[in-house]
Amino acid sequence: MLFCLGILSIPLVKFRLVNMPQFSPCFVIPNYNHSVMFASVVDKLNYFELPIIVVNDGSDLETTECLREISKSNSLVSLVELPENQGKGGAVMAGMRYAFENSYTHALQVDADGQHNLDDVETFLNTSKESLDVVICGHPIYDDSVPASRLIPRYITHFWVWVETLSFSIIDSMCGFRVYPLASVIPVIDQNSLGKRMDFDIEILVRLYWQSIPMKFLPTKVIYPESGQSHFQMFRDNWLITKMHTRLFFGMLLRLPKLLKRVAF
Repeated sequence: MLFCLGILSIPLVKFRLVNMPQFSPCFVIPNYNHSVMFASVVDKLNYFELPIIVVNDGSDLETTECLREISKSNSLVSLVELPENQGKGGAVMAGMRYAFENSYTHALQVDADGQHNLDDVETFLNTSKESLDVVICGHPIYDDSVPASRLIPRYITHFWVWVETLSFSIIDSMCGFRVYPLASVIPVIDQNSLGKRMDFDIEILVRLYWQSIPMKFLPTKVIYPESGQSHFQMFRDNWLITKMHTRLFFGMLLRLPKLLKRVAF
């Protein structure tokens, strides 16, 4: 607890991203039992002086108390608490709905475990500001810290996403470091029963592509810190992703004429 409060006592560095009526961004951070790296993540985001929506995804008591202390100590932080664990996707969707209901136009999704390179936040936000209707997606560049068990399923998913969209437009569908234009994304969330765990990041991009929502991919370094904690469960999450690809494949068949028309033009 003292660690969390000590980090947050560092003075904010002044930075101002001028908000326009059509561009009012915020951060959305899902958190399930991440406390060690999380205070550092929030401290770095303070630099931008933008609202930070933290979703407590049914965390344990220690993490919950830490998140509540951070939200009390930091006026930029709003805490959304889910009574039971929904999974990363469920938490992100809850955060984006909260953001949309509170009149934010864009949400930059950031992981709580320190994997995302927050030095790229300014580039992502400025790119989003210049292309308001575009989903700005991270194209991950990995260092030697990435486990092989995470890379192999990634390549398999790349193949199936290309099949499901009949396109190579989605360069990477698993990196959650993204800026979402909420007016485009919320209807897709509300009209579909999307995966609530690690399958969410993939499925939302495929369904946004089906809705002809434009995307732009920016390179970003992704690390797996030694002190970080991943909740990816190889068998459970790979099984969920397999079932998701099956659904999306048949969804692609239903949309085949429309997708083929996009390919033709």
